Amino acid sequence: MTEEEVLSEFRSCGALLEGHFKLSSGRHSAQYLQCARVLMNGERAGNLARAIAQKIPREIRSEVDVVVSPAMGGLIIGHEMGRALGKDAIFLERPDGVFHLRRGFALKPGAKVLMVEDVVTTGLSSREAIEAVAREGGEVIAECALVDRSAGEVDLGVPFFPLMALSVPSYAEDELPPELAAIPVTKPGSRAA
Repeated sequence: MTEEEVLSEFRSCGALLEGHFKLSSGRHSAQYLQCARVLMNGERAGNLARAIAQKIPREIRSEVDVVVSPAMGGLIIGHEMGRALGKDAIFLERPDGVFHLRRGFALKPGAKVLMVEDVVTTGLSSREAIEAVAREGGEVIAECALVDRSAGEVDLGVPFFPLMALSVPSYAEDELPPELAAIPVTKPGSRAA
């Protein structure tokens, strides 16, 4: 899938939103990608996951023992990546603000993990999830995502394979351009920020 084809999928289901959004990272943006909407159709979600899988080098795909994703945003695409790779897919939750495996999920010591996210902006959630996998005894060998909002600038400490890279400016609260500050803010993400 080309990046334009991926964007077309987001547009076709109303998943590319415009306005004033407070992102999960705490930064502000005039655009928001509502991945839950693009993933609500199982066939489309599966197609996107297979397209992401094709971006991951074969030598990395062959090492993956399990797919892990952070809840909430990574749940659906993580599950579909597990299906695409023929691997189990589990997820991290943060009931107390810190990622943990729950619901009886566990990693075998030394398990090779593919981390799967929906959107990466600053990489904060990804780095926290990677640290959680290490605490749980696994090793993240790579990460993939539907969208890299950093346009290739983010450093996760592991190889990163996004399906699409977008250059959408985001701003700290004290750096908002006047035209964005004039629009009421919406917080569509899953993280309290």
